[in-house]
Amino acid sequence: MVPSSPRALFLLLLILACPEPRASQNCLSKQQLLSAIRQLQQLLKGQETRFAEGIRHMKSRLAALQNSVSRVAPDAPPVSCPALNAPTDGRKFGSKYLVDHEVHFACNPGFRLVGPSSVVCLPNGTWTGEQPRCRDIVSPSHPTALDPSQHSKDISECSSQPCQNGGTCVEGVNQYRCICPPGRTGNRCQHQAQTAAPEGSVAGDSAFSRAPRCAQVERAQHCSCEAGFHLSGAAGDSVCEDVNECELYGQEGRPRLCMHTCVNTPGSYRCTCPSGYLTLADGKSCEDVDECVGLQPVCPQGTTCINTGGSFQCVSPECPEGSGNVTYVKTSPFQCERNPCPMDSRPCRHLPKTISFHYLSLPSNLKTPITLFRMATASAPGRAGPNSLRFGIVGGNSRGHFVMQRSDRQTGELILVQTLAGPQTLEVDVDMSEYLDRSFQANHVSKVTIFVSPYDF
Repeated sequence: MVPSSPRALFLLLLILACPEPRASQNCLSKQQLLSAIRQLQQLLKGQETRFAEGIRHMKSRLAALQNSVSRVAPDAPPVSCPALNAPTDGRKFGSKYLVDHEVHFACNPGFRLVGPSSVVCLPNGTWTGEQPRCRDIVSPSHPTALDPSQHSKDISECSSQPCQNGGTCVEGVNQYRCICPPGRTGNRCQHQAQTAAPEGSVAGDSAFSRAPRCAQVERAQHCSCEAGFHLSGAAGDSVCEDVNECELYGQEGRPRLCMHTCVNTPGSYRCTCPSGYLTLADGKSCEDVDECVGLQPVCPQGTTCINTGGSFQCVSPECPEGSGNVTYVKTSPFQCERNPCPMDSRPCRHLPKTISFHYLSLPSNLKTPITLFRMATASAPGRAGPNSLRFGIVGGNSRGHFVMQRSDRQTGELILVQTLAGPQTLEVDVDMSEYLDRSFQANHVSKVTIFVSPYDF
């Protein structure tokens, strides 16, 4: 009887095939061997049919289970936080409100941010802080409103006439200041000093001092000065001296009168902007001049103009020189692509598939952390994309000013974590490597150049 087990039948055929001639009397005949082989083939075919039926049955059961689970417990929608708007007189950076996404805020020139500069979406659907607002940088003619207790304190301090020797008391936030006449110094004008002309004026310039307006009221003479001047000197010999607004409001903790430089003038002041900037209609704010959009080109042919704070740069990014069987070709003014690698060149495939060039212009002393650059991948239509990405900083002279982190499954962000002071130029090379089922596919390098202006606007 022939065994029914495929494995046992196969072993029996090996034994009875009799490759050795001396054992031919114990071997199967040719006809018997062919019959046994056909029987084994039929047996294997039946086994294959039953295995395929089992697979189909298992797939059917899994599909039914999947449908049942989907009906009972549908996927929960992704958690998101409430939408945020840009603050009045400010800007918002970031348009994704899912968990772990960040939104950053900044104010327009002439305003300062009150509240957090960035917020993060938490897993419970709330932001890490309240949305900030932009407050106007107040001028002397529009002082900041104080609460009643502060206002009473300021009035009571100045009403007690703390300034000596003809000094003028000026109210401030939680403090007062004495404007001393020539020849006096100290916080209450109590000390003798050498007479000096107001800062920003010409010594002896009569425009910075003028006669007061006096009137006789009930046997007493009362004198006053026009706006921008304060009364100085003893009774009967008083004079109106210019108030140096630039010095008064240049103290730490007070609002800035000018975005850049304040110049004292008789009875008032004026603001100036550095070279490469325009003074806006408010007379205080500065706006960068974009030299790259003029009618006449400012850069040599073959280079590209990049606008920077107060100036511009002419750049001409070049592809790396080829070596061995690795070559690059420029596919756009700011991108290079590697030519196809030979089949047997593993080192070639590990070199960047694309190299792109990016240029950023930043003001000095930018509040950190802030996202400067994003790097992402996208699959071609009909082609499976990578299922894993890795991001990192692979070169440059950044000296730890930046970190690279993932913001979602397909995007990495370059984040500034240390304050920069200009003028200086920084370079940072960012790498994005693609993996499919843990197998390396390709990597891409973005070379980011950052021009930091000498000004904080």
